[in-house]
Formats: sequence, C-alpha cells, structure tokens
Amino acid sequence: MLQTFAPIAFHDQLPRFLRMLRLLAVASLLPHSTTADAEEAASPIRAINAQLEQTGEKAKLVFETTAELAPSAHYVVDNPSRVIVDLPEVAFLFDPSSGQLPGGRRPRANASRLIKSYRCGLFAPRRSRIVIDLERPAKIVRAASESSKDGSRLSIELARTDVASFAAAAAEHARTLRAPPLEKPEQQAATPAGKPVVVIDPGHGGVDVGAAGAHGEQEKAIVFEFARALQAKIEAGGRLHAIMTRTEDIFVALDDRVRFAKQNNAALFLSIHADTLGEASVHGATIYTGSAKASDSEAQRIAEKENLADQAAGLEHKEDAEEVGDILFDLTRRETRAYSKRFAEALVSTWKDAGSLNKNPSRSAGFVVLKAHDIPSALLELGYLSSEKDLSNLTSPQWRDQAATATATAIEAFFAGREMEAPHVPPAVAATGRPQ
Repeated sequence: MLQTFAPIAFHDQLPRFLRMLRLLAVASLLPHSTTADAEEAASPIRAINAQLEQTGEKAKLVFETTAELAPSAHYVVDNPSRVIVDLPEVAFLFDPSSGQLPGGRRPRANASRLIKSYRCGLFAPRRSRIVIDLERPAKIVRAASESSKDGSRLSIELARTDVASFAAAAAEHARTLRAPPLEKPEQQAATPAGKPVVVIDPGHGGVDVGAAGAHGEQEKAIVFEFARALQAKIEAGGRLHAIMTRTEDIFVALDDRVRFAKQNNAALFLSIHADTLGEASVHGATIYTGSAKASDSEAQRIAEKENLADQAAGLEHKEDAEEVGDILFDLTRRETRAYSKRFAEALVSTWKDAGSLNKNPSRSAGFVVLKAHDIPSALLELGYLSSEKDLSNLTSPQWRDQAATATATAIEAFFAGREMEAPHVPPAVAATGRPQ
C-alpha cells in the first residue's frame, strides 16, 4: 500500500518564510557572502514529500529532502508504542497531519500494517521530530539519510518483532540514549511598569498537531491565529500586557507552559483549544477551570485527552505528581480557583452575544495546564472541528476578530472588577494582580 501526500498550504509556512527573507537581507549586506551561502544559513533542510509503504511484516517511510540529515531513532514503550526519529530542524513542506485519519479519530486496528499513524514537526528550537505510532511491536531495521543523482532521501524501515524484544530494545535505548535536553521557554522582556501580565497559551504546536478537521484543518494553527488576534486586542487596550507561551509552530510541553506563566508573574493564564467530538451536532464554546474532580464525564474526557499532549510529541507518559502543600498553599489555591471561576463566568457572559456557546458552557476538570495554585487560569475551547458550524466560524477571520474582541473585553472586565474589590482581597493580590 503506497500513500503519497500533497504539499502543505503556503500560509502554514509564512512565518518561517518571512524569517528566511529577513536573514537573506542581512546576509546580503555582509562582506564576502554569496547568495548560496545566505540561503544555506537561512533555510533549514526541507522535506518536500513523504511515502509510506507497508505490509503486516514490514514498513518503509521515506521522506524526500533537499539535503542529507542525521537521524537518531529510538523506541517508546507506552500506549501506543512508538518509534521516535529526532532530526535537526526540518521544514516539512507537506501536510504534517496526512499521516493521521481525518477528524482526529483513532485509527482502527489493522493486521495488514505496522504503522498506525505518524506526525512530524518542530519539537524544540533547531530540532524536529517524527513520531510513529505502531499498530504492533516493530524493530528499526534502518534509519538513514542518503543522496543520489535523484536527490536526498530519509528512509525509516521497520520490521515486525515480538513484545519482549521491543521492550528490551526500548529499555536499552533509554539506558544509552543521551538526547540533548529540551530548551525551556525563555522569560519574556521586562513587563511594562504597572501592567498585569496575561499569558495566552495556544494549545499544541509543532509535532503535536492537536485535533484535525474533516478537510485537513489543524487545531494548532487555528488556536495560534486566535491567540495572536487576542494578544493584539489586549495590547491595544493599553492596561494589560499580553504574552504567548509559543510564538511559532513549535512544541511546548504542558509543564513548561505552566512554568512560563510563573516565570513571567502572570496575573491570568488562558489556554486556547478547539477539539473534536464523535457527534457532529455538538457545537459552541466551552470554558473550563481547574478542579480535582471533573464536573461531568465529558469534561473528564476532554481533560484526559489534553493531558496526553506530551505523548503526541513522543515524550514518555508520566503521572502528574499531586501537589502537597501547607494550609497557606491550600488557602491560596482555593482563592485562586474562586478567581478562575469568576473569570470563566465573565467570559461566558461576554460570549453570549459575541459567539456561539455550548449548551453547558461552564465546566471544570483536572487539566495539567490549569494546575498553577497561585495563578487564576482557564481553558477556552473555541468550538469543535467536528462541527461544520464551528469549523466555519473557526476558519473565518471575521469571526476570529469578533470572538477575540469579546474575550479581550471579558479579560478587561475581570481585572477592572479585581481593582474595585482590592481593599477586600489579600495585599499580595492587590499589589501584584495575583495571589502569592
């Protein structure tokens, strides 16, 4: 079975393209530089096509590239089992979601294949990753890059193996592998004096595509565009300072998103998502706050799915360590959750007129990104990519602008309300805009 994938839409590569142009412009001013030198320095290696051929016993995944690469492959024993291929930065110029079924559905078990699905993208600064979900245990026969007169190719060849052999190989790789550590999100520039910081968290990114629409739409791109529009609205208001956990199409681990908010003394943390459901009739925005126990089964399902985002990027699954604190810690967390709920209520109220709301728009669950005990936090599910109505809205610049305006209005109202009640809240909250 041979699968060939079409080029990705140009707009998905626009930020990278603009960065390349800026670098080329600078290079043209340097002495003794040539156009070829500038292009080589400015542009990462490009992968322009991908082909997958597999049977029940073997699989071969081939990427056509503009130059040779140095791959590093290893195994991950988890659910599902995976093969991970780490690379220097690569610009994947085909649709990274093409290795998955449309609509974000889980592929059904199929005895005629080894590879269930795969995805690729930026994993960390100057590092890309290919994550291959396996249908059954497989061994890496070959992971190599080579050039010929027809161009360069990265080939990943797998063969079926047994469970014990796969587990042993994974354990050996874990023991010997010394991958470079992930670079943590950098702290932003100093906050303008007197302005509370709002951290906007566009969900997913890079190798973690998130949910997918029926026509190839990607959650990571939709929420990123909304986050940028929201940031611009907040900054235009002049009273608050808005920053984003990621400013490009790159993977950021869940814990690092929370850490980023803490590093930047966030007064409010808002994570942006757009999920899929099995029922196309369900539509509308939902606002979630953090809680130890989910408000309902659907909230529990969504939280469990979002909390596995790190696994989508090939990281080992780990149970979130339960935070144990003293009385002051517990009081702060309780107060912070009260503020979070107040913000969620303001957001629901504003969205009633500006956007479509889910029939049960205010929910709570144990989201990892909402676990900061001292930062009011919420997760805004813009809508569902599985709903044609929501999908039409989510891909509309006009709707995005309207919804971003409503969200910015709710954020402004939340901070205005806290200023009015300042004499009645703890000094630390009044002084910094957040509990300590």
